[in-house]
Amino acid sequence: MPEPPRPCPRAAGWRRYGDLAELLAGATERTELPEVPGKSGATLERVMIGGQGYVLKHLDLAEDWTMRASGCLRGAPLVLWERGLLARLPERGGCALLMHDVTPWLVPATDAPIPLAQHARFLRHMAALHAEFWACGSEFDVVPVMHRYLELSPWMATAEAAAGSPHLVPRLVAKGWPLLAEVAPAAAAVVTPLAHDPGPLVEALAATPQTFVHSNWKLDNLGTDDAGRTVVLDWEQPGRGAPLSDLAWYLAINCRRLPQSKEASITAYREALEACGIDTGPWWERQLALCLLGALVQFGWEKALGGYDEELAWWETNAVRAAALLS
Repeated sequence: MPEPPRPCPRAAGWRRYGDLAELLAGATERTELPEVPGKSGATLERVMIGGQGYVLKHLDLAEDWTMRASGCLRGAPLVLWERGLLARLPERGGCALLMHDVTPWLVPATDAPIPLAQHARFLRHMAALHAEFWACGSEFDVVPVMHRYLELSPWMATAEAAAGSPHLVPRLVAKGWPLLAEVAPAAAAVVTPLAHDPGPLVEALAATPQTFVHSNWKLDNLGTDDAGRTVVLDWEQPGRGAPLSDLAWYLAINCRRLPQSKEASITAYREALEACGIDTGPWWERQLALCLLGALVQFGWEKALGGYDEELAWWETNAVRAAALLS
């Protein structure tokens, strides 16, 4: 029997407010932030309280398609806070989330590659996060693995279209999945069935090491503060899962802006994880292959929209190679 979730102490000074009016009672300034990189449907405001700048994120089930896709209908950040998990992060950095304004530290929203030193730091800190929560318990099951692999699936696109969703990403997902069979039939033969039913992939991954994963290490969510710590935003899809799923997502979604090859990045992460005391020998190759396959299950639609290029060919090769691990 799995152990029941155990309560965790919350960070000192953290407080849950009764409603939004109570939270903002001392606000002297509120400004909507319309031009932000996020595509979930969540709305952001910059607020001033007691002379301190904050960002207020509104998570509304009716407006945020990622909340609906995750199945965590109260909002994953709220569940993380209630379980005390945010306070346990290393070097810790329908609901509303009030956050410190870290805008000056975020990765600029451009098309330029990020500096190699920052990329290497992100990989080290990703590994440190995973090592901190290695073999974590059921209290970390916030968004299930199955839901994370269905987030960008044809099912999501169909459901959002039926609901009249105005958001761009579900429409692109609906366009991209059929296109994959045209531009990369070998990849489509492997990943399209899994995009409809990730069960075989989820089952295979469950037999490999698990930790706490953020699940959205895209550069729009990352930054570096003045002390060299990594800022990680958008805790909407966290949960217990394979550590290399975070790495694979990072490589897939940030492919145009990485300053080194995927192979070199994978090696850098592995070295960082081993430096944290994790023995990668017994499980690495199997989990890596499955997670690279999983990334194409999540992003096959997006890679297809770019046509058959070197990027899609790389993912196709790895997906086809990993298919044998599912049988």
